[in-house]
Amino acid sequence: MSAQSPDYRNRSLSDDARVEALLGELTLDEKIHLLSTDLGVERLGIPHCGQYEGLHGLALGGPGMWGKRVRNADGTAGQIEYPSTIFPQSYGLGESWDVKLMRRIGNQEAEEIRWYFQSGGSHNPSLVVRSPNSDLARDPRWGRTEESFGEDPYLVAQMTVGMVRGLQGDNPRYWKSAALMKHFLANSNENGRDSSSSDFDERLFREYYSYPFWKGITVGGSRAFMASYNAWNGITMCVNPVLRDIARREWGNNGIICTDGGALGLLVNAHKAYPSMEKGAAATVKATTGQFLDNYEEHVRKALADGLLTEHDIDEAIRGNIFVALKLGLLDGDNTANPYVHIGRDTTAVEPWNTNGAKALAREAVSKSVVLLKNDPGKRLLPLDKSRIHRIAIIGSLADTLYQDWYSGCPPYQVTIGQAFDEWAMKNNAEVFHIGDGYMCDQLLQWIQNADIVFVCVGNHPVGGDHLGWKEVSRHDYGREAVDRETMSLPEESLVRKVMSVNPNTVLVLVSSFPYTINWSQRHVPSILHLTHGGQETGHGLIDVVTGKVNPAGRTTQTWVSRVDDLPDMMDYDIRHGRTYMYNEKPVLYPFGYGLSYTTFKYEAMKAEQTKNGDFIVRVRVRNDGKADGEEVVQLYASYPYSKVSHPRLQLVGFLRVNIPAGVSKEVELTVSQSDLCYWDTASHQWKVEPGRVLLHCGGSSASLPLQLPIKIR
Repeated sequence: MSAQSPDYRNRSLSDDARVEALLGELTLDEKIHLLSTDLGVERLGIPHCGQYEGLHGLALGGPGMWGKRVRNADGTAGQIEYPSTIFPQSYGLGESWDVKLMRRIGNQEAEEIRWYFQSGGSHNPSLVVRSPNSDLARDPRWGRTEESFGEDPYLVAQMTVGMVRGLQGDNPRYWKSAALMKHFLANSNENGRDSSSSDFDERLFREYYSYPFWKGITVGGSRAFMASYNAWNGITMCVNPVLRDIARREWGNNGIICTDGGALGLLVNAHKAYPSMEKGAAATVKATTGQFLDNYEEHVRKALADGLLTEHDIDEAIRGNIFVALKLGLLDGDNTANPYVHIGRDTTAVEPWNTNGAKALAREAVSKSVVLLKNDPGKRLLPLDKSRIHRIAIIGSLADTLYQDWYSGCPPYQVTIGQAFDEWAMKNNAEVFHIGDGYMCDQLLQWIQNADIVFVCVGNHPVGGDHLGWKEVSRHDYGREAVDRETMSLPEESLVRKVMSVNPNTVLVLVSSFPYTINWSQRHVPSILHLTHGGQETGHGLIDVVTGKVNPAGRTTQTWVSRVDDLPDMMDYDIRHGRTYMYNEKPVLYPFGYGLSYTTFKYEAMKAEQTKNGDFIVRVRVRNDGKADGEEVVQLYASYPYSKVSHPRLQLVGFLRVNIPAGVSKEVELTVSQSDLCYWDTASHQWKVEPGRVLLHCGGSSASLPLQLPIKIR
């Protein structure tokens, strides 16, 4: 290293020393610039680096117009779309219950964002990925349910950690990309979100709403998150003291905290928290929120001029931004020690989204996300028996259409359900009839009647409908960002009824971003499958499951209620009032953790031993009793019948998706951290262990737990 190199480039110094060295080099104007989402300092040779959305693939196009904005020849707005591998929506990825899969998907996204950053192939050089969404889907009416992994804090935390580690990589010094979690905290209503308050106590904050973020930071290693639009207990999140006092000082997030888009204006004009923009900007910076997704410069400068804000306050807020830039290697100049600097440099290499590995991963993600909700053993419709299936009818609005959601990018290709069936039929000497889902003439009904099997492919439109404006949806069962659902009934059940009346060999393929109350279908339709939108390999992933190439092992990540009226008021954030599997006591359509297989699994035995650090090693013997190889999601729950402290009636504390060949008995090992058996004591404001007995339950869903074992916490 040259003797003239500044200290912030000196890799022999500690990270903190390098961050302080750069702060000392910056002008006030540069510090104000760093309150934006750009980590670059042009004068010092630190490259510009922004953020991409990346919930299920990099969003560089798609319905949200994340690509480069251009003006078309006819004067209309257009965009240049940049391809990226697009996976199923986060809700579908959650249904895989596969942490290793999440890590691989995160790594693929990181490979692609590095490629764009270092090849010059994008309009907005970025290495910060706005992913994962660690919000909890406490209510299926929430318009952004599609962005969440589910309703359970432990499941969402595990999937969050997997995604974060995939995005950031394994190198101890450098990150492949930076994972910026969304949206801290308790942002699960859309109607009125710009001024609403999510109200609940300190214990729910610790044990439920903040838990995935806490684990994302302390276990996953994320050092970035976005503050949500809403308030918590009356204090808007972008200025809430928990950002500094808990997320930074207690959990150790010494990285980025940013606002959501337009949040500064909403802080003043919707929440009415401050009388002026400069006072709102000053409060935001003083809360150590160091990035604005908003027009902020003039307000920060006025706050400085009026004495509402000091340069030291800005230093405290942007210090984390500089740390993230350091971990990404942006402060190193031409340093080749960074193991990721080669990505995208070789112009002859195949782009990462065009590799066979990326395509295979996209297909696997879809197949692992599919949940088999029903498969009548008397009908045996699935998997398809190609020896007796010669005529297939496919009907429904989603048979030949693959929708992307607001946070999708531009996939390099898409395979619809219909296309995949056509490919399969060509290879297996079968016919596929594609039937519109509108008016049913006699000829169409005849085709349906004569088919060996009918697939009805219906669900929601993930952006609320075609050619709609912001906050608009075309149906009451639709939801999206800024709009919550009003109903959970599926209008297309009338189509399912009509098809069933002429051909009982019907499979309902529900492609949706959230649960539906499909009570009639559950009673009458022989087979039902659920998957989400978005995956570029949707058709292939589904056909793999339908034909038995992949034995389905997806599991629900939310409680599918029977009636929307069984849900508490949308703005009741106290989940103890009957929300989620943890507290709900009403009959449900499908319980949390539920999903069927083409084989059966028998839970034979469970034992546990406590380690020196207080954790429990739990070993469960599970046998595949059927004739097909398959994967089982072994789920471990805790209950507290002996406790003097109130607890959820059931609480997920461990799970593992594991392959078990037909006829084989396998011992599955799960580790239960003693910290996950603790409770938050609001009197002392700390986690506490309650010595005594806890009951462990193990099985294939929250409603099927054949094994029980008491353990003693000491």
